[in-house]
Amino acid sequence: MVTPLAAPPDVYAELVRAAAGGDPQAMERLLTRVQEVAWRFSVSVCGHADDAEDAMQEALLKTYRYTSSIREPEAFRPWLHRTVRNACLMNRRRRAHEPRHLESLDSASRRGADAARLDPADPGRNPEQLAANSGLRARLRAAMDGLPPSYRAIVFLREMQGLSTRDVAHAMGISEDNVKTRLRRARKALQAALEAPGR
Repeated sequence: MVTPLAAPPDVYAELVRAAAGGDPQAMERLLTRVQEVAWRFSVSVCGHADDAEDAMQEALLKTYRYTSSIREPEAFRPWLHRTVRNACLMNRRRRAHEPRHLESLDSASRRGADAARLDPADPGRNPEQLAANSGLRARLRAAMDGLPPSYRAIVFLREMQGLSTRDVAHAMGISEDNVKTRLRRARKALQAALEAPGR
């Protein structure tokens, strides 16, 4: 008889529980994770680096203030993404104009821990593989930048963060059917952009 695989532990929920219980190291680890994820997501939603920075700071502040009162630690990730999204929307309303410069997801990822894995100076990498990977990343980045902000946000949450359709819907404030529709359209747009000649 085959035993079903156990679901991977929700690291965020564990950290929230420990931090709410007064563990300062758990709070520090939680805030480090929040900073990285909130920054990358805020760039995909806000589009403007200043707004993204503000949204990240708000997410950090709210996490620090309200962790002890979170009743469902498993709902922390969708709550975090919704907090960032709302902060971006508020900042955009305050600016009352579209951002002139959209910061790419790739530049956002450099602020996170993944930057070390993308280091082209890594002697363990094959130069041909590096060139191919770099070219693919550049094409994917250009294709992602061409998506509408709401589509970019859904791709980020679903594909890069691994959130469920339900959690994405909660974070974005839309229905699950709407998430599926936008994700399907985003995937088609990305595929078309990547297959277009000259890319």
